[in-house]
Amino acid sequence: MWDLEMATDTLTMFFKGKLFKDTKQFIRQSAIGIVLTAALLFGLSFTGLPILAVAGIAGFLGGVFQPYLFKDLKYQ
Repeated sequence: MWDLEMATDTLTMFFKGKLFKDTKQFIRQSAIGIVLTAALLFGLSFTGLPILAVAGIAGFLGGVFQPYLFKDLKYQ
């Protein structure tokens, strides 16, 4: 499955700010994804769909954009 030591090492590097070569780029791309998903959530809330459906659709569409947003991230 997955190695617990590798996961803890990765988390440690992430929280120390040493996982990505350009941490500012990661933060910027993450913020874009968060704002995009929030805008989708807000916009879809006016359609009259149940809130769970709106949240599911917005979350799915926000997740679809993640590979595009993170395609140029470089790891150390």
